Amino acid sequence: MTSQLTAVEKNQEILSLALEDRSAGYQDLVSNSNALLAVLKEKNRWKEYSGPIIRERLLYNKTGSAVWYNGYDFLNSAPTELFNDAEFRPKMCAVAVVLTNEEILNNQGTNQLYDVMEAHIAAAENELKDEMDISLQGNGTRFGGKELGGLQLAIPTVTNSGSYGGIARSNAIWQTSSFDANSYDLTIGTQVTPTTIRPFLNKIITKRSRAKQSADLLLASQEHYSAYDAATVAIQRINDQSKLGKLGFQTLKYYGAGRSLDIVQDGGIGTNMPSNTTYGLDTDNLWMRYHPERNFDKIGRAMMPINQDAVVQYIGFMGELTMTNPLFQWKFYDSNPAA
Repeated sequence: MTSQLTAVEKNQEILSLALEDRSAGYQDLVSNSNALLAVLKEKNRWKEYSGPIIRERLLYNKTGSAVWYNGYDFLNSAPTELFNDAEFRPKMCAVAVVLTNEEILNNQGTNQLYDVMEAHIAAAENELKDEMDISLQGNGTRFGGKELGGLQLAIPTVTNSGSYGGIARSNAIWQTSSFDANSYDLTIGTQVTPTTIRPFLNKIITKRSRAKQSADLLLASQEHYSAYDAATVAIQRINDQSKLGKLGFQTLKYYGAGRSLDIVQDGGIGTNMPSNTTYGLDTDNLWMRYHPERNFDKIGRAMMPINQDAVVQYIGFMGELTMTNPLFQWKFYDSNPAA
């Protein structure tokens, strides 16, 4: 005798299929809500990994074999260790879509059921976006250090303390840079204002650039973005019409120190961005590494708790934000805005 699904089981399956139908768009949903993730995706810096540890190969040395010579002079063939690996432990995140079977039974009609599912799924998706943004702006210490390591960990205020990617930051080749407006250059000023913002940024960008390499994205708090906006007059103010601008981010073009960069306001109501801060990011050397089976995907099938009359389905992510070169990554902050 063939068993048939009960109405509740059928509706649980509908929930699973509804999430399956939407899951292909979760990466877009999350990346398009965060300027850094949007840039990394646009530049193909979302990359799969496998295994228990994410390894990033670092070129940290030169061969030292270059010589100018003539005739029978000896060439230099001394072996040199050129590469090392930074190791990052992937982090896991899950957001639950929960429906009680009372809600399912009270909304038996297909349209009614999809309405209530839509509301619950949308709430879970918004929580997923918020959670990723919190972690991307954080230092990796929430949930007992189980969260994704964000910008406060990757580009800290104190640049020579602790470790990152398993490498001690006391090693000069593994240090990012940090600049405090209150003490960096007293000839410019001691706080960020419309008068000082461009001189500060021009000096920092010049200092942290080499040839074609430099930060290409400025993530600015509301205070710094407003200062830069006020520093430009209408004829100089160039709204960014690139993908970031089209995605709705508050974005301008920064022209200075012989370079062109996107400057994005990452502040506002409910922001997780530290106040009075700008990150200069070399996005060529930042990566979002993810497990191919946990890239904001639906985890398994809908489940029913043993002691509750409800249905639970999870949306999950497993991966980590990684860095391959710290040289052009920096943080500019104002430790005493009232100075």
